[in-house]
Amino acid sequence: MAELDQHEGEQDIEKKIEETRQRFKNEFLQDSTEKYDSRDVERLQTDDALVEGYLTWRLYAVDDALKMIDESLQWRKEFGLNDLTESSIPKWMFETGAVYLHGYDKEGNKLFWFKVKLHMKDNKTITDKKKYVAFWLERYAKKEPGMPLTVVFDMAESGLSNIDMEFVKYIINCFKVYYPKFLSKMIIVDMPWIMNAAWKIVKSWLGPEAISKLKFASRSEIQTFIGPEYLPPHMGGTDPFKYSYPPLPDDDFQTPICDNGPIVGEDDMESKEGEMEGKDALSESSFNSEVAVKPKKVNFLEDSLRSEDNDRGDAGTRTKGVRKPLTTFKGPLLDVSPAEELSFGSGETEKKCLIILSNVTKNQVAFKVRTTAPEKYRVKPSSSCCEPGASVDIVVSLHGGSQASPQDRFLVMAAEMENAGSQELAQFWKDVSKTKIMEHRLRCHVLESEKPAASPLRDSPVETVSSGQQELNTALMRVMACNSRLEQKMNTCLWVQKVLIGLVLVLVALNLLCLFMLGSSQRQS
Repeated sequence: MAELDQHEGEQDIEKKIEETRQRFKNEFLQDSTEKYDSRDVERLQTDDALVEGYLTWRLYAVDDALKMIDESLQWRKEFGLNDLTESSIPKWMFETGAVYLHGYDKEGNKLFWFKVKLHMKDNKTITDKKKYVAFWLERYAKKEPGMPLTVVFDMAESGLSNIDMEFVKYIINCFKVYYPKFLSKMIIVDMPWIMNAAWKIVKSWLGPEAISKLKFASRSEIQTFIGPEYLPPHMGGTDPFKYSYPPLPDDDFQTPICDNGPIVGEDDMESKEGEMEGKDALSESSFNSEVAVKPKKVNFLEDSLRSEDNDRGDAGTRTKGVRKPLTTFKGPLLDVSPAEELSFGSGETEKKCLIILSNVTKNQVAFKVRTTAPEKYRVKPSSSCCEPGASVDIVVSLHGGSQASPQDRFLVMAAEMENAGSQELAQFWKDVSKTKIMEHRLRCHVLESEKPAASPLRDSPVETVSSGQQELNTALMRVMACNSRLEQKMNTCLWVQKVLIGLVLVLVALNLLCLFMLGSSQRQS
């Protein structure tokens, strides 16, 4: 029954998505096609997740979603988002360290830091500052699509001279209009009392859909949201990270490490491409589950086609008892299932996850999988190739007594092998151009401890729980939508009531004025 309700809910969402696209085409595109970047329009017509994001944020009210889409796409063209690069932003902005991405909160959401004390109001640079923020958001959206951010305003040592209400309102609009569903939380840390009035105004800008996401925290309270490993010392944390530029601090890959040190070829290649990062980077560690791995040191083995052919013979054994993913990311080279998350729990059946890669090209596609926590996980196969039209099952399992964390990430890399022949995978990855590599990231979701299944006939208690959650979420969305419409109607009624009261007061005043004038004329006569 739950599965049937979930299916009906998905059909309703699909209808809403199609209605939104059709109405946007009929009501907005026919007037003028020059208002928008054609690349954004094309993405709107093909990316279901993008349209659903607008609908979800506007509680599935199509009219409201269309207004958001119109405003968002116009803004994207005005700021040239599709062509915005690091070189198009003034270098001094990156050097200040006023805005950057680094670390994760306790729910596994990336942290977007704003150092308020480093911001000074300047009308001459406000446009560049807005593009600077847009650059970071767009960069993250491409790297981790569908994954929310936690915004942290570090108010330490800041004062009224650092508050630029126009700039703050722009940041609010970025999450309220331009990047729907992007905001996990907005945390204001260590705010001086003198700024209370300013932030009351900010709360009014957020709107009802985002007001619950605004959190005020002191230094002692911030660890409720962010662990000490990702907090600077002045917030009571232990994170040794210090911002510096270049390179950008969220560049993702460390050099792969083996027992004898870095692999020289990979080291040279990665350093040339600028893919090195510090503590919170994804470890460039394609690793084999059959190799003993010491903590923090990983053997990087590029398996040959022959060895992976042998592995495929054991695919049935590897995937036995592993839950199949329910969602799919449609990529240019590979379809990746699941689309966003690998779910791990404490139960025996919850310590393994399945990644399914499906080749959608006419050539062989080489792939490899990396992770931020190579000491925790085993991936098999971690590196191989996929034939045209074929699929590969990859089993990701927790090693020993390791526990998954929301901060853990996986990266699937893929590149088309146009002239495969007998080319070794290791050499192929050294030679392939970075521009030809498809990247897709997966985050980890930690399942809560579930009660034992009531019936032995149920194959997957996790799927049942997920179905129930989906049904509940759909119901809540409908209730919130009804509440929103009722609130709008009540606001309209209150406005009409205020107008009527105003008119009555005016009439009373006119009557009093007439009586006064009448009395005056009678006294004169």
